[in-house]
Amino acid sequence: MTALASLVNHQLRLASRPVGPISADNWQFIEAPVAEPAEGQVLVQTLLLSLDPAMRGWLNDARSYIPPVGIGEVMRAGGIGRVLVSRDPAFAPGDLVSGLLGAQEYCAAAQAIPGSRALQKIDTRLGSPSQWLNVFGIPGMTAYFGLLDVGQPQPGDTVVVSGAAGAVGQTVGQLARIKGCRVVGIAGGPAKCQWVVRELGFDACIDYKSGSVRDGLKQHCPKGVDIYFDNVGGEILDHVLARLRPKARIVLCGAISQYNATGAMVGPKNYMALLVQRARMEGMVVFDYAPRFPAAIAELAGYLKDGRMKSREDIVDGGIAAFPRALDMLFSGQNFGKLVLKVAD
Repeated sequence: MTALASLVNHQLRLASRPVGPISADNWQFIEAPVAEPAEGQVLVQTLLLSLDPAMRGWLNDARSYIPPVGIGEVMRAGGIGRVLVSRDPAFAPGDLVSGLLGAQEYCAAAQAIPGSRALQKIDTRLGSPSQWLNVFGIPGMTAYFGLLDVGQPQPGDTVVVSGAAGAVGQTVGQLARIKGCRVVGIAGGPAKCQWVVRELGFDACIDYKSGSVRDGLKQHCPKGVDIYFDNVGGEILDHVLARLRPKARIVLCGAISQYNATGAMVGPKNYMALLVQRARMEGMVVFDYAPRFPAAIAELAGYLKDGRMKSREDIVDGGIAAFPRALDMLFSGQNFGKLVLKVAD
């Protein structure tokens, strides 16, 4: 058994709420003792942490689908860890688990998401620990249920995906291709665009950094758009609204282009296209589908095994101290694939 008295838990806590981009002043690094877990709990050593755009919204003191992180609380973060000590018969020392471990090195009380246990064992026969934060984790579940339940793709549909080289976008596009759709991605930079076409099998990709998204949509979606999976909001959403086909579906997943705004978010100007095309825009929160995660993981694992799907992670080293810097990468577009922070080996 690990000598707990000799362990120190390095934590990242929220010191103040950011206005606009997150700054160093919003964080506080804490050293805390590591105690024995209580009855029914397990002590988990954090190995990997997931870095997600939704984290920016969790820092705002505003009504949302999940309570905000409180001032002085450990920053909420999903992660993969190893059980060190167990007082829960469902887990044994050495088990690899996933859950909301928080931005800390050790966790004895993982947060629970609605409809799911606080901790879930992971099966590394299906994929690596980092893939359990990507295609088998919250991003993959978001892509799966957002596309299939909300988007309702039909063979031959034209699907447009923003943030195509990111965690959610890469799975959306590949899954849409598997379901018989034509897929057009939107990503930043030639390397990302080439990757989603050559490696992931997208039919085309529009580089929003060096070209016109409006012109790219005209070129690659000449008959219009049946499904738009929106991860960015802003001007790109308006451009897609102008290209909708009748009965089109927009999956409202995120709006990363707006998250650091100091004022109110800018809504779509072309929203009347929804009326004209008898289309719909529907928001989705992945936690609503938690009871169905195992079935989705089983299907996606089959696609990974037979080579129809790939999973790319961008792993940043540096431990808890590197969390703020790594999180900033999401909002500058520096990450390539699912962004993961390595906390321990």
